[in-house]
Amino acid sequence: DKMNFSIELIEEQIPIDPSVRTACDLLGLDPLYSATEGKVIAIVSSEIAEELIIELRNIEASKDAAIIGEVVDYATSKLILKGGLGGKRILDKLTHDALPRIC
Repeated sequence: DKMNFSIELIEEQIPIDPSVRTACDLLGLDPLYSATEGKVIAIVSSEIAEELIIELRNIEASKDAAIIGEVVDYATSKLILKGGLGGKRILDKLTHDALPRIC
């Protein structure tokens, strides 16, 4: 079934550790498709989003919590990434297994 909405992520608002971004750049990987641990995305009402972020930032494990996008209705059933210059692209599902995290 199709959803009558999409999710639009704002690339520069996604908190990615600089060392992860550098490693991905060197290896030609997209950090949004790389395996990770300890991350969560919560879709909540805009009425409580700011308050939730404030509370999450008071917890050490979620000190980098951020609002990274919004639900939009100009497209259906898509995950859209909006870049810094305003360009947009659809984030497709992986067609292969993600690379495992190397600890």
